Amino acid sequence: MRRRAADYRRPVRRRFSHWICALLGLFVVAVLVLFVVHHYHHEDRVEHPVHEEDSRMEQVVQENLNFTEEILSATSYSRQLAEQMTLAKAYVVIAKEHNNLHLTWELSSKIRSCQLLLSKAAMRGQPITMEEAEPIISSLLSLIYKAQDAHYDIATTIVMMKSHIQALEERANAATVQSTVFGQLVAEAFPKSLHCLIVKLSADWFKKLPLQDLANDRRNSPRLVDNNLYHFCIFSDNVLATSVVVNSTVSNADHSKQIVFHIITNGISYGAMQAWFLSNEFKGSTIEVRNIEELSWLNVSYSPIIKQLLDVDSRAYYFGENQDLKVEPKLRNPKYISLLNHLRFYMPEIYPQLEKIVFLDDDVVVQKDLTPLFSLDLHGNVNGAVETCLEAHHRYYKYLNFSNPIISSKFDPLACGWAFGMNVFDLIAWRKANVTARYHYWQEQNADRTLWKLGTLPAGLLAFYGLTEPLDRRWHVLGLGYDLNIDNRLIESAAVVHFNGNLKPWLKLAIGRYKPLWERYINLSHPYLQDCVTS
Repeated sequence: MRRRAADYRRPVRRRFSHWICALLGLFVVAVLVLFVVHHYHHEDRVEHPVHEEDSRMEQVVQENLNFTEEILSATSYSRQLAEQMTLAKAYVVIAKEHNNLHLTWELSSKIRSCQLLLSKAAMRGQPITMEEAEPIISSLLSLIYKAQDAHYDIATTIVMMKSHIQALEERANAATVQSTVFGQLVAEAFPKSLHCLIVKLSADWFKKLPLQDLANDRRNSPRLVDNNLYHFCIFSDNVLATSVVVNSTVSNADHSKQIVFHIITNGISYGAMQAWFLSNEFKGSTIEVRNIEELSWLNVSYSPIIKQLLDVDSRAYYFGENQDLKVEPKLRNPKYISLLNHLRFYMPEIYPQLEKIVFLDDDVVVQKDLTPLFSLDLHGNVNGAVETCLEAHHRYYKYLNFSNPIISSKFDPLACGWAFGMNVFDLIAWRKANVTARYHYWQEQNADRTLWKLGTLPAGLLAFYGLTEPLDRRWHVLGLGYDLNIDNRLIESAAVVHFNGNLKPWLKLAIGRYKPLWERYINLSHPYLQDCVTS
C-alpha cells in the first residue's frame, strides 16, 4: 500500500490516463482539508477548527440573503460546512467498502446534521453563525481523523472513487436514456381532452347533415383560387392547435376578410375539423378543410415517402416494438414519416391555381399581421424563411451526413440553416425550379436513412438549396417548446412564435411561461371545450 501511495505522489506523467488527472483535480479540496487536519493534529487535537479571526463575522439578519453567494464565499461558515460535508461523503463510500459500518453511520449522521443546518440557513435568510457551525465542523474533523487512522488516505480514496464514478456514470446514462424515452412518449401522446373534442365534433359531423351541405357549398367558392387574396395553409390532425393558428392569424390581421385558410387533415380528424370550422366564426375569413385521402395523385407510384410508409423496414424502425435503444428516441418519432408532415413539398400540385402561399405549422401562434409577407421581394427565390445559423449548430453539417460524397460534393457544410413553420412560398418560382422533383430525388437517396436521420427539415435544406430568401428574424421566433430562457423582448417583437420541441402548449408539460401566448386564442366558453379541456 505504501508503494502505491508513493506512486501517487510522483509528478503526473503523460502516460497516466485522463481519468487519473480528473480525479486528482476532484480531490484537490480533499488534500487541502487533510493538510488543515494535520496542522491541528500536531498543534493540539482539541483546538477548535474555526479560526479565531473569523469571529469578527457579524451575526445580523440579512433579509435578502443570496445563499448561492453565501456558500461560495471563502469567509462563510456555509462554505466550510459544504467542503467538510463533501469530504465526509467521500469517506462514507470508502468506509462502506471496508465494511466499517459504525464509521459510515457516524459520518452519515453528521452529514445529515450539516445538510439540515444549511437548509435552515437558506430558509430563514440568515448566514450560519460560528456557534452553529463549530460543533458540526469539530465533530466532522474528528471523524475524518478516525478515517485517516484507518489508513483511508488520498491514494486509496482515488482508487476507490474511480470504480464508484464508473458505476455512477453507467447508472446516470441508463437513467438519461429512460428519461428521454418517457419524455418522448409523453410528447407523442394525444391528450384525452383533445381526443374528447374530436369525438364530440365527429359525432356532430355525422349527425348534422346541414354541416355537410355547407361544406360542399364552400368547396366551390371562387375565393379559394383568387390570387388577390391572402392564402395560408396548415396540414394537421390537431383541431384545437389548428384553431389557435387560424384564430391568432385573423385576430391580428388588418383585413381578416381577405384571408383564406387551406387546411388538410387525415381521415380520422376530417369530420371533427369540418364541424369545428363550420360551426365557429373566424372574423369573416374563408376556411377550406380537405381530407388528404382526396389527393388521389399522391400515391406510391409518385411519392417516395409513401413507398417508405409501406416499406417493412421503415415501419419496423418507426413503429416496431423491439427497437434499438442505441438510437435516440426522437429519431423514431412517427411524425417524421407522417404524410401530413411531408405535404409541404407538394404545394404546386395541391394548389395549382395559386401563385403565392404562406405555410404555417400547427404549433405556432401569430402575433402580428402577416399579410405584408405577400408583398416581400423574394428575388426570384422559392422559399422565404428565417435563418437559424446565429448559433453554429444550425449549419448544414449539423443536419446532414457530409461523410457521404453525395452530400459533400454538392453542398457547403457551413451553409446557413433555416426554419420550417412560417414560410412564404412563391409557387410560380417553385414550378419553374421543379422543387418537388428535387425533394423526390433526395428522399429516394435517403431511403436507408444514411444522409440524414429525422424530419422534413434536412430534405427541405437540400430541395431549397440556393432557392431560399432569408427573412427578418422577427417574422419567426423559435424555441418555445424547449427553451426556457427566450428574451421577452424578442417574443413581444415576433410576428410568429413557434412551439417547436416536445413541450407543446396543449400538453401538461408545456413551459408555463409561454403557455398564455397560446391559450389566449382558445374560446374556453365553448361548451365542448368546457366539457373536454377545462374539466
